[in-house]
Amino acid sequence: MKTLLTIAWRNIWRHPARSGVLIAAVVAGLWAGVVTVGVLNGMMDQRLNNLIESELTHIQVHHPEFLDEGYSRLFIEKVDEIAAFLKQDERVKAFTKRTITDGMLQSPVKTSGVRIRGIDSESETRTTNFHTNMMEGEYLDSSIPNAVIIGRTMANEHNMELGHRVVLTFEDVSNQLTSSAFNIVGIFESAGTDFDRRNVFVRSSDISSILYDKAVFHEIAIMLHDEPFAQSLAADINQNFSGITAQTWRELSPELNLIVEFGEVMLYLIMLIIMAALAFGILNTMLMALFERMREIGMLISIGMSRTRVFLMIMLEAIVLTLTGAAAGILLAIFSIRYLSSAGVNLERFAAGIAELGWDHMIYPIMSTPEYVTVVIMVIVITLLASLYPAAKAIRINPLEAAKDS
Repeated sequence: MKTLLTIAWRNIWRHPARSGVLIAAVVAGLWAGVVTVGVLNGMMDQRLNNLIESELTHIQVHHPEFLDEGYSRLFIEKVDEIAAFLKQDERVKAFTKRTITDGMLQSPVKTSGVRIRGIDSESETRTTNFHTNMMEGEYLDSSIPNAVIIGRTMANEHNMELGHRVVLTFEDVSNQLTSSAFNIVGIFESAGTDFDRRNVFVRSSDISSILYDKAVFHEIAIMLHDEPFAQSLAADINQNFSGITAQTWRELSPELNLIVEFGEVMLYLIMLIIMAALAFGILNTMLMALFERMREIGMLISIGMSRTRVFLMIMLEAIVLTLTGAAAGILLAIFSIRYLSSAGVNLERFAAGIAELGWDHMIYPIMSTPEYVTVVIMVIVITLLASLYPAAKAIRINPLEAAKDS
């Protein structure tokens, strides 16, 4: 085998220009493919973290009909019992109770449909990182009565600033329309402009006092120490309490779950496309080398080299040639992703369009070790498949005909 490797290596560099072009193509293709996958991974990871850590959380508990109907009267009856259960469960990192209703926001400029989210600033801060989106003013721990924070997009559309007042109109628990004035104490800016346009945040105590004569909560959001426990905890909550529905983030947001599943196959799709293109380059290079060496290979067979060793020699040439480029391409990609994972890929030029889709313009690529291993395996498999035909053609050479043709 050592002799065959030596011969294969020397044969590769008989035509350094041709071999160099193929190696350069492998390097460029792998680098581009791995970095592209890394950027897509970063985008999907960012989207997932933004939604889960800032608003969605791992598990949510609602009245069974609330998500479909959205009426204020569909609140959770056994809030205190569920809260006591969650406090004792070691899987739970933090949780918060929310009062949610749909309504209208009226300003001197216009009226907009909004989702009014009543939160407790202390427990919300422990559970999510939404407070990090504050751009101006204060969070809802302000002492100003009937405080509200609104999104930057909504503030711009309504020409509103800190200190201005808006009127929120919504249905109370008795399905009666009611209105109240709220004071803008803060302006937030999340990754998605649509979210900023359609959501406002108030104190749960302020909105509950208008909805009913006691505190009412429509949602319990739960963050766990480890996300894999989400399914089992949701099942335990549903089993222990009636009149509620506990759902994981995958059930609450099927589109987000689709993004995660899509990310798992994206590596294979992109790398298969790139490697399919490289396979034709490998096939072409090996066939050209084979036609140039017909007499030589025929001579080797005639002096006693077995056809099996000829087959292995051609295969080794393709493998060594490709893996040389693959090693350089993977190393270049690793260094690129390490740099970009800290510096980021700035898509500020497209920030407005990306924000409409709920993405941040700064992307931080990521690639896991198993994904690098998958790339290497794919390179080896594609190389073996591409070199099978030239190797099979080589062992069918007739030494006499090869000598006659030369």
